[in-house]
Order: sequence, then C-alpha cells, then structure tokens
Amino acid sequence: MDEQTATPPVRTIAVIGAGLMGHAIGLEFALHGYGVRLYDVTAARVQAALERARTTAVWLAQQGLVTPDQVATATARLSGTTELAAAVFDAEYVAEAVPEDLQLKRRVYADLERLCPPEVIFASNTSGLLPSTLAEGLLHPERLLVAHYLNPPYLLPVVEVVPSPRTSQLTVERTITLLRGIGKRPVLVRSEVPGFLANRLQAALYREALALVARGVASIDDIDTVVRDGIGRRFGVLGPFQIMDLAGLDVWHAIGAYLAADLSTAAELPLLAERVAQGALGAKAGRGFYEWPPDALQEVTTRRDRALIERSRFDAGG
Repeated sequence: MDEQTATPPVRTIAVIGAGLMGHAIGLEFALHGYGVRLYDVTAARVQAALERARTTAVWLAQQGLVTPDQVATATARLSGTTELAAAVFDAEYVAEAVPEDLQLKRRVYADLERLCPPEVIFASNTSGLLPSTLAEGLLHPERLLVAHYLNPPYLLPVVEVVPSPRTSQLTVERTITLLRGIGKRPVLVRSEVPGFLANRLQAALYREALALVARGVASIDDIDTVVRDGIGRRFGVLGPFQIMDLAGLDVWHAIGAYLAADLSTAAELPLLAERVAQGALGAKAGRGFYEWPPDALQEVTTRRDRALIERSRFDAGG
C-alpha cells in the first residue's frame, strides 16, 4: 500500500490556541463540514472562543455570506477542551495558533508528537517563524508546515502554505487540497523565508512609510491617505506585477534607476520603537500613531469589514 492510499482523509480538525485567529480558523472548517475541537489552557478562554465563533457565524449570516442552516450546523460541530489529548484525539489535521513565542510553540509540538500518529499534519499559523525552526527536535518533521492566515481569516481568502526543506510533498498536497476545499486560496511559498510573502511585502511598505515621516516628507495622515485612497485601491484588484505590466516595464525600469537607491534600507525603526517604549501600542492600548477611543475603533473595523464583504461578493460575482 502506497503512502497516498494509506493516508486517511481529513475529517476532524484540532485547533491549538483559541484566540483571535484560532477561533476563526476553527469556525471556517466547521462551516465546511468538519468536526472541530478548540483547545486552550483555561476553561474561560475555551468558552470565550466558542461564544466568539458563534457570534461571528451569526454575523456572517447577517451579511449573507453563509446561511442560517450553516450557522446551526457549524456551531454544533464546534467543541472545546482544556485537555490537549482530548483535542487531538482522532484528529487528522492540527492547526496551531498559540502566541508567537518560539519556545512555547516547540513545547506544544513536542507534546503533540507524543499524542498524534505520524500521518497527522501539524500546520502552524505563525506570522513569520520558519517551519524548519519550529520542527527542530521532532521525530517526524515531514508532517509540519506553516499555513498562515491573514486577519480576519473569514473575510480574507489567502493562506500562505510554507513547507520546510524536510516537509513531505504529501503534507503540502494534502494541506493545499484541504484549504481549497473550504474556499481558501492557498499560495505556496517555495522557499522558507522569515515573514513569508504577506508580512515581508507589508514590512517593506511600513519601513518606507516610517522613514518618510521621520524625514519630515509627509504626515502620518497624508501617507495613510495616499495608501488607502490611492495605491491601495489599485492593490485591491491588481497585484504589483500586474500593475507594472499595465504601466510598462520600461517605465518602471526608468523609475527604479533613480528611486531604488533612495528608498529606506534602515535596519532599525526608531519612530516605531519610540511609540512602543511609550506604551502607545496601537488600538489595543487606546493610542498608537492615532488615538483610538472605542467609537473610532468600531468605526474603522466596521468600515474595513464592509469593504472586505463587498470584495467577497464581487469575487463571487454577486
């Protein structure tokens, strides 16, 4: 019997870490017919995740993205536990979404390996840690890869699939097939690099934005305006290579000849470091580059979600 034939189909999903991303990842699988167990370290966190998943499902139905019947069946498929062994019992796919702490993740994987047969896939939602680093010490590193969702995962279809050099092709293929089956758009990152694709591209933009403010070239608000109401609108429908093609590669080559050398290559970001040192951590702290009273945060997230919903309908031909 070959490996493909011997590998059981995925029916049950375990999500380890039921926070902001974990509960939403679990919900998406439940909406598409999978049994899902959410795991976290306290009963309060597990209960909060289940309630948040139900609330999100109802909200998606109100937006017309799922049906009320899907909400009912999905919430019935979701369960939670504080026992790791119970969470992964008979699961064929384990989605890890614990905090971005390498040592914590390694401890989790060491525990998982003791509990799960070798054919069970371990998929990390890390934002940038290398899968080869996560897999160090595992007896079966071939089963581990990264499946990195973007937030909010129920409105953004892309998932970055990042294998390590030791990840098996079967693990990659099974993960991509699974993700496509729930309506995601998996993108294969062929060679592991810190930050993968989305965060590296975002980081390049953020570094230049911070540098422009530090140089006094423009205000924070004006830079946000240019991105949000200018280039961001194009990026909502076209990728960078499509945009370069439409403008003409000769044009971009000429621009690059004088502009590339003037772009920031800073290894440190003092403007960002200053905000962090002041405790201005962004919306979660009430202030960052902007002030974030509750009504402003609600307005911005509502506007973001409304735009993403419209894009989902556009993609669906609605």
